[in-house]
Amino acid sequence: DMGICCIDEFDKMEEADRTAIHEVMEQQTVSIAKAGVTTTLNARTSILAAANPLFGRYNKRYSPAENINLPAALLSRFDLLFLLLDTAHMENDTALARHITHVHRFARHPALDFTPIQPSLLRAYISQARRVEPTIP
Repeated sequence: DMGICCIDEFDKMEEADRTAIHEVMEQQTVSIAKAGVTTTLNARTSILAAANPLFGRYNKRYSPAENINLPAALLSRFDLLFLLLDTAHMENDTALARHITHVHRFARHPALDFTPIQPSLLRAYISQARRVEPTIP
């Protein structure tokens, strides 16, 4: 209750799991039946889900529901949808492939040419962002 649920590969969930999560998103409760005991718990949580396009590439001619192959009723339960599109770029793709192969070959990251964000700063940013209550005029 009042937490965050992160789901990767949302598009590959079994239909039974999709049905269950739809109930949770709609009613903000989850029903549990274990060892003869049935109860309903609050499930007021934020859900962050990631999904891949149906055929490996996003087709801009189709809607997000058609690209991700998820029911519109389920997608409508999300307040926000963000599309992160990977456009083919030879130089960037080559650099990414080099990085991945370096990590696999040497079991460590190569030297960075920038200073990464400290985890404590990122946690503080997220903490502040959670306090914002946006309104739509």
